[in-house]
Amino acid sequence: MWMIPEQNQSWVSEFILLGFSSHPTTNSILFTVFLLIYLSSVMGNGLIIMLICMDTQLHTPMYFFLCILAMLDMGYVTTTMPQMLVHLIVKSHTISFAGCSLQMYVFVALATSESIFFVVMAYDRYVAICHPLHYTVILNWGLCIWLAAGTWICGFFFSLLHTFFTMSLPYCGPNRVSHYFCDSPSVRSLACMDTHVIEIVDQVFSVFLGVTPLSLIGASYILIAKAILKIKSNHARCKAFSTCASHLTVVTFFYGPASYIYMKPNSSYSPESDKQISLFYNAFTSLLNPVVYSLRNKDIKRAFLKVMGHGRVN
Repeated sequence: MWMIPEQNQSWVSEFILLGFSSHPTTNSILFTVFLLIYLSSVMGNGLIIMLICMDTQLHTPMYFFLCILAMLDMGYVTTTMPQMLVHLIVKSHTISFAGCSLQMYVFVALATSESIFFVVMAYDRYVAICHPLHYTVILNWGLCIWLAAGTWICGFFFSLLHTFFTMSLPYCGPNRVSHYFCDSPSVRSLACMDTHVIEIVDQVFSVFLGVTPLSLIGASYILIAKAILKIKSNHARCKAFSTCASHLTVVTFFYGPASYIYMKPNSSYSPESDKQISLFYNAFTSLLNPVVYSLRNKDIKRAFLKVMGHGRVN
């Protein structure tokens, strides 16, 4: 049953983000921890982008895609964490309706783009291992740019629909969001009308944008595994597996928590647990991605040592 707000009810012009705690001491500790996480994430991803841009030996499709992934990570962690840090040290936790809409739009756009982009990276690994002699022919620079641009276009388009339907709902009070940023399930729960149909549509979109990329990634790695098992040399086989391990690790870090939050039934919605889990795929995944790729990648290590030793990479 649809609930139409009465004419004398006022519409919400701002939201209050409740965050994690209202205790000053706890907030001070959280501020220090989250600031270190945020700075480490930005510097780690920024370092990867810098090394790939400076070292001509890293100007390959694989590292081009890694550079795009680092940009996406920097983007969506910056969409949420700076504001969360400010709210940890000031008394006012408000965000305007327009600001909330913009934050939701950019966050969902970048997260969706990253979800789709993992498929592109899986395809890169498939071509590199299953068709190594034709790698640069198949994944030419024109195709690489189109694949990267396509993921961004899809992400921002789906986010536009998602944000429009969510923020077009009537919000006439209360305005206290049980989250540290404008996450759509938390905001939508404040609407003063029955949102059951919209929640179903939103969940269908979430499942589609989660299951489809995962299925394509899974199919790619089944073909990759078959190709690797045919390699006779143990050294070559281990090297091939190693090139895929980093990608599989970051895919698990990203899809695990995100699937739990956005693909579970609406009846299982829990603000506190969702808040904590979203912090993992938002902040910690962005922090761990540079670590995973740096520790397992000799080319990144070599480029870093070259920059540190000579100050410039030719």
